Amino acid sequence: MTSIEIGRLLRAGTAGFTAGCRVPQLEAPAFGSLVRAPLEEGYQVYGLIHDIRIDDDGLVRQLVTAENVSEEVMKDNRERRIVPVEMSVLSVGYEQNGSLHHLLPPRPPLSLDLIYLCSEVDLVKFTSAGRFGYFRHIVHTKEIPVADLLAAHIQQAGTAHKQDGWTNKALQELITLLRDDYPTLMAVLGALSDVPA
Repeated sequence: MTSIEIGRLLRAGTAGFTAGCRVPQLEAPAFGSLVRAPLEEGYQVYGLIHDIRIDDDGLVRQLVTAENVSEEVMKDNRERRIVPVEMSVLSVGYEQNGSLHHLLPPRPPLSLDLIYLCSEVDLVKFTSAGRFGYFRHIVHTKEIPVADLLAAHIQQAGTAHKQDGWTNKALQELITLLRDDYPTLMAVLGALSDVPA
């Protein structure tokens, strides 16, 4: 199983963290992807990417207004750019001594810790542990696009599970979890209906 390094930690808290990467590393992570930050032997934090941000800098501001920017200048700016691409990650669980927990981690990753994209095997392992307890972290976080994040995650996890009924179980859990929050439930089901088959 090959792990794909997608960046290093910029800042962190118990509920989430922000990782930075170079533009060439941006090909691997996507909105809704499960990532992990291994900290010490037997302990790692899991999270879902809920925002990817590319901030501007002085050179980009100048290039945007310039006429006839060459492909070479564009490529140079994208590949050698110093300003990192930032990925905001919502913590959804942790692993300690081989046991997975869908709880907030006891401690966050530290600055410059490596962040890895979870493989399909990791994704299946994490999403099969417990009874979807990590969904509550997603639905109760107000500053993120809950419906779209759940739709992206369920699509990716469902693909990894390969027709084993995981998607139907996940949807049943979401309906139960959001039964008293009709607007959020309808937003989630609407987003899921837009997911390509």
